[in-house]
Amino acid sequence: MDIRKVKKLIELLEESGLAELEIHEGQESVRISRHSNAPIANATGPSTTPAGAASAQGNFSSGLGPELDMQDDLLPDGHIVTSPMVGTYYASLSPGGPALVSVGQRVKVGDTLCIIEAMKILNHIEADLAGVIEAVLLENSQPVEYGQPLFVIK
Repeated sequence: MDIRKVKKLIELLEESGLAELEIHEGQESVRISRHSNAPIANATGPSTTPAGAASAQGNFSSGLGPELDMQDDLLPDGHIVTSPMVGTYYASLSPGGPALVSVGQRVKVGDTLCIIEAMKILNHIEADLAGVIEAVLLENSQPVEYGQPLFVIK
């Protein structure tokens, strides 16, 4: 299932006021729930989506998620690069390889900052602002939610 379809489903869930949405497409399926915090194990296909995926972008103002709003004061000042999808964060192009970016490194618009694996697809996350990496907010192989801060660029 294409990540764009999953994003559209999340938007549909938000707009409709439904508590949960489950879609089956061939052997793949996805369940998005607004209220549960437990991940859903998907035995019917290769894709899995945490049940809290939609709750990470529930009703809030900053776009970072309710639990991240409370931590917003702890982030360094600067432009926050957020995750455009749910997946697994990878700091390098290959296991054990050097990190794509590190604190203090200068980046240009379009430079690859990290990779997020979503549904067996490796998505390159690029800098949308030129500057210096002020903070790297995740560790390698860590799960990431939609809208979760990844980097701070000054």
